[in-house]
Amino acid sequence: MKITDKIAKATAEDRCFWSFEYFPPKTEAGVINLYDRMERMYQLGPEFVDVTWNAGGSSSDVTMQVCTTAQAVYGLETCMHLTCTNMPREKIDIALKDAKAAGIQNILALRGDPPRGQETWTKVETGFSYAIDLVKYIRHEYGDYFCIGVAAYPEGHTDNPDPEEDLRHLKRKIEAGADYVVTQLFYDVDLFITWYKKALDLGITAPILPGIMPIQNYGGFNRMTSLCKTYVPDHILRDLEPIKDDDRAVKDYGIRLAIDMCNKMKESGIRGFHFYTLNLERSTRLILEGLQFVAPIDQVRPLPWNPSLARNREKENVRPIFWKNRIRSYILRTEAWDDFPNGRWGDARSPAFGELDGYGFNLKHSASECLSLWKHPSTLPDLYELFRAYCTNELNVLPWCDGPLIAESDVIRSRLVDINTKGYLTINSQPAVDGAPSSHPVFGWGPKNGFVYQKAYLEFFVGPEELDRLVKKIAGYPFVTYYAVNKQGDLRTNTQGDSPNAVTWGVFPGQEIVQPTIVDSASFIAWKDEAFELWQKWANLYTPSTPSHDLITTVAESWFLVNVVDNNYKDQQAIFDIFD
Repeated sequence: MKITDKIAKATAEDRCFWSFEYFPPKTEAGVINLYDRMERMYQLGPEFVDVTWNAGGSSSDVTMQVCTTAQAVYGLETCMHLTCTNMPREKIDIALKDAKAAGIQNILALRGDPPRGQETWTKVETGFSYAIDLVKYIRHEYGDYFCIGVAAYPEGHTDNPDPEEDLRHLKRKIEAGADYVVTQLFYDVDLFITWYKKALDLGITAPILPGIMPIQNYGGFNRMTSLCKTYVPDHILRDLEPIKDDDRAVKDYGIRLAIDMCNKMKESGIRGFHFYTLNLERSTRLILEGLQFVAPIDQVRPLPWNPSLARNREKENVRPIFWKNRIRSYILRTEAWDDFPNGRWGDARSPAFGELDGYGFNLKHSASECLSLWKHPSTLPDLYELFRAYCTNELNVLPWCDGPLIAESDVIRSRLVDINTKGYLTINSQPAVDGAPSSHPVFGWGPKNGFVYQKAYLEFFVGPEELDRLVKKIAGYPFVTYYAVNKQGDLRTNTQGDSPNAVTWGVFPGQEIVQPTIVDSASFIAWKDEAFELWQKWANLYTPSTPSHDLITTVAESWFLVNVVDNNYKDQQAIFDIFD
């Protein structure tokens, strides 16, 4: 979706809106951690995110990777920066082609800074001299496909000593085909408002988003304002002077300052704000809370999971529950799969239901990080304790869970702790929900004025003897269905046929019932391979024949992966009674 369409929708609804900027990290671990942060910040409701493009495209591959993953995996409307610096036309063509193939429809066209170690900006052969040339080229090659943003400088560009001429140049960029404007950072709101009114008087009607960079630390603030030649009002410098050596105080001051700046701009009619996050989360989150900026639930959670914005998945509205905590491996497994009939989950036995790459079959963290998290369990009670700690948020990562226990499981947290201490090692769960409003802050999703439902669901590993006892107990609960499979593929179940079983659904005005999350046998068997391989990856962290290696290998080779559904969604506790 084009950014301008999202802005128009927010404007029509008379609400404020916001967006975030990230930069490509320099290490693989940094990229993975950025994905975690972007996924969490999705819940803050940005209309879009953008990702910078380093001078000369030195990190262009990472920029494209982050943009593609944000769009396809995490469902974030993504804008890719594109600069002229050290970019011959063939490189620009490749970048635009790759962006379109990834479903990215928004480009921020920039001239760019001089390459590192070079004081003045110079054009490369076959490249472009100015952002306006890049805007014209994108429009000529791709017509109306891309929504194009450009930069603006409320204090004037450092290479243009005439602020009035710089403003006229901004207008020429828009006349050349640019759709919206993002400004350079600033700290003098009065200066920005004066500039903003001049832009309107000049006839600039494209949306203008002020760029807000929260002060994170004193040194970084000084470097950034010096680099950009940003004017800093005296009162800010006076406020910072006595606290400049206290990083926490500086950060807290930066949060309060950004809130005051945004409130002052709101009084002048500004409704959209672009936050330069510096890949950090806390300050941006606290600023939004201080402004009481809360995104509508139907925007943040159109489905109970983040819909992918990849072009080949735009109609996907059903997913198996098994990859709930490892969404990236699910996307990677099915990224080349075009069998989404009418947007519904098709046959997982499709030949395009692929093997995994990325970190699909791998542990997400480095070996040293994993050992720091999971230590050296040598007995089954040691394992039970790790899973119990995950359920109490003392531990935030397991091989099957990329992040901490999700909020909806808070209501069953004590029961999860109980069954993990008994040796049923849970990796996925959801409580029963009987008609919660779609606006509910924890369970809600989908359009306004609807109601959402879900069946209680548990997924866990258990030893074969305990499984035998559990199966006998389940026989006395007519609403409970299960699948159990070991590494060798021996499947046990009490279900009839292979039809998918919906475990979440929603009822909304004027449309069919939506059933976005399911359990089905074919995808469960596909997930089985990954689930057991992760045990082996964990075992491989330890030297062979050590107690930890032998313990985890034994579990991987002999235990069962089990999922249990209580189809009576009106009963909150029955699914736990079978473990008593």
